[in-house]
Amino acid sequence: MKQKMQSSSMLLIATIIWGSSFVSQSIAMSHMGPFTFQAIRCGLAVIALIPLIAIFDRLQGGRFLKRWKDKRLWKAGLLCGIPLFFAVNLQQLGLVDVDPGKSAFLTAMYIVIVPIIGIFRKKKPSIMIPVSVVLAVVGLYFLSCVGVKSISTGDLLLLGCALMFAVQIVFVDKYAQCVDALRLNTIQSLICMILSSLVMLFTETPTMEGINACWLPLIHVGVLSMGVSYSLQIIGQKNLEPSTASLIMSMESVFAVLFNWIITGTLLNSNEATGCVLVFVAVILSQLPEKVKTSPN
Repeated sequence: MKQKMQSSSMLLIATIIWGSSFVSQSIAMSHMGPFTFQAIRCGLAVIALIPLIAIFDRLQGGRFLKRWKDKRLWKAGLLCGIPLFFAVNLQQLGLVDVDPGKSAFLTAMYIVIVPIIGIFRKKKPSIMIPVSVVLAVVGLYFLSCVGVKSISTGDLLLLGCALMFAVQIVFVDKYAQCVDALRLNTIQSLICMILSSLVMLFTETPTMEGINACWLPLIHVGVLSMGVSYSLQIIGQKNLEPSTASLIMSMESVFAVLFNWIITGTLLNSNEATGCVLVFVAVILSQLPEKVKTSPN
């Protein structure tokens, strides 16, 4: 139980950082295309993580290069990095046609997809997970989507984003126990950076002027959102089932609204407040321990 609470705390910290990065992401996206943004973001994460890994390795007795030779690590990084590339870029492309609130709701639908994938993996979720998922979906709808009636191309892109995030969460669950978390995040960030850069070269024209105009927000989303938060996700998922982890991560939408209130002074309306409460309740229910059945003597 203690390990589970520590892991949940790490994921909660990650969602707080993701929620706080919404403003920085919006500023950066006003100066560059989505693939340029993701290429720079992931590149900054790699630059920040490698020296940090070197320091930790030295404190633990060296073997910096040897640990990078693990084939299982590179396989895990590739399998996590490819769906992450599709997820983050589909999200950015979807934001062109969809307002941020609705996009947050559609992106968070991975909380429904992850348990479904778990069924095919023969991983039965705990009894409270279905209840928590329903509460979270209703809460996210109140939080982000009340009054929205139309369906656009952006909606489909964001649903694709939710599917890819679900796949990434499942692969992290598969490999988190057996590879180094910081190295795994470095490799998945590297894969995402390379793929985003290749698409950027054919579809966008980045400029140093645009990059210089938002260097601070880029550092925020690169070092903190990509470097720190995704590392915490990998560490946090070691002791949590994917369905529970996805529910906690869905609180990114809640923190995005709360940070918008703190930064801009925009008050929460009744729907947003209801949504926040429902998502909080859903996450708390997902953390409750199951009763252990005992056989009669």
